Amino acid sequence: MTNDLTYRQAIEELETILRALETDTIDVDDLTARVQRSAELIRLCKQKLRSAESAIDRVFENLDDEDELQEDFTDEDDADQTPPPPVSSGRVLRPRPMAPPPDASGQLPF
Repeated sequence: MTNDLTYRQAIEELETILRALETDTIDVDDLTARVQRSAELIRLCKQKLRSAESAIDRVFENLDDEDELQEDFTDEDDADQTPPPPVSSGRVLRPRPMAPPPDASGQLPF
């Protein structure tokens, strides 16, 4: 039955028990039952808080994973934009001979 309560309902019941304890309206015979009920409600609230924290952590982890995945795709897209290496035709390319440097007068020796 306790697990059917919402967090808010459990807190409200705890506050009701606390007010009763503060005003001395609970007789001694009922005190033990109220303290036990308070312990149950506190355990329920802690469990609900832990559950909510775990769910929130999972949401943020999923967001981080999506960001990392997006970065991976972006990196791959950037890699696709670089030109592919040239395909070799089997020919060996040799550099062309350069013209001889000009002589001291600045004229070419041709």
